[in-house]
Amino acid sequence: MPGINPLVAGIEAPPIPEAHGWAARYDGGLGPLLDMCQAVPGYAPHGELLARVSAAALEPGGARYGLIDGDLALREAYAAEVSAVYGGEVAADQVAITAGCNQAFFLAMLTLVERGDNVLLPVPWFWNHQQSCEMLGIEARPLPCSADAGFVPDVEVAAGLIDARTRAVVLVSPNNPTGAVYPPEVIAAFHALCVARGVTLIMDETYRDFLPEGQARAHSLFSAPGWEGHLVQLYSFSKAYCVPGFRMGAVVAGRGVVREFVKALDCLHICPQRPAQAGLAWAIPALTAWRAGNRAVINARAAAVRGTFQTLQDCRLQDWRLESLGSYFAYVRHPFAGERAAAVAERLAVERGVVGLPGSAFGPGQEGHLRLAFANLGVEGIAGLAARVGGL
Repeated sequence: MPGINPLVAGIEAPPIPEAHGWAARYDGGLGPLLDMCQAVPGYAPHGELLARVSAAALEPGGARYGLIDGDLALREAYAAEVSAVYGGEVAADQVAITAGCNQAFFLAMLTLVERGDNVLLPVPWFWNHQQSCEMLGIEARPLPCSADAGFVPDVEVAAGLIDARTRAVVLVSPNNPTGAVYPPEVIAAFHALCVARGVTLIMDETYRDFLPEGQARAHSLFSAPGWEGHLVQLYSFSKAYCVPGFRMGAVVAGRGVVREFVKALDCLHICPQRPAQAGLAWAIPALTAWRAGNRAVINARAAAVRGTFQTLQDCRLQDWRLESLGSYFAYVRHPFAGERAAAVAERLAVERGVVGLPGSAFGPGQEGHLRLAFANLGVEGIAGLAARVGGL
């Protein structure tokens, strides 16, 4: 067997395949499996989007190489939307299209951070962020977030963690795994800190289309003069357009940074897959109302999850605590003190048919938690959650 890069061999295996293994052992006695393992939209893509992607796939041109940073039509459409949503000015040459938001994050780390440097990641963190850093020899420095603070990071704590080797601060809002939405003033304070300390603020906004009702935009950073100097935004088309299998994402940055991204992207994907780009270029302006409807659906499911845990509390079945809720995720504290989160998640899947992920997948100090991704369930499925969880 050939030697394995120790930077890869030293990280944990992805948690989702293990959770799927737990699910396979459920006997179905309590009803259908409630799969709350992965952040998957629980409804189909728009029919016209699928039709346009299919038509593009049948065109010979769609099988040829495209531009490394993505076809111009999609970059123009996404730049126009970012400009409108955030109240700023973003141009097509400040956008690069990636194979999902995971690749966008890996691209940012590969391009902006050297081996031996560090980046600040809020904890609980998304495990792929931490693992990407470790694979590249970058220190993922934990920025602790507490339930008492709504899992919103503290800019003063971050300031104390930045040193001469810090190259970036990463914020994820709405957050994975907690669902927490960072207030615009907190995001603005982090941006000011990054400008003052000469580091880059990387905003992962995979779930920006699922803000709470009444909040129009996550922040106004793109309206700030000179935003290009210290800001990189990451995005995924997977959730808003219900197309995770298309593997389409985007990164917004200054023109000089995008030119460097192109060098790395030529080694990573040569060009994004083209039929999906053609469909999404149409969908961005055309499906605004449809996406707003999906936001309402997800918010209704979040409300149902909140009601589930209120029922558990009222019935005093067990001390399950809903510590954070938003976007696609419920982050809950389980009642089994001293028991590993993975053991609790395994029992919940095998015995009760509810598949979630253990908090231990999301960084240090998370053994008391589980992440339940509820977007995949309808309100009816969520309604049966209390009896299953409470009976563990």
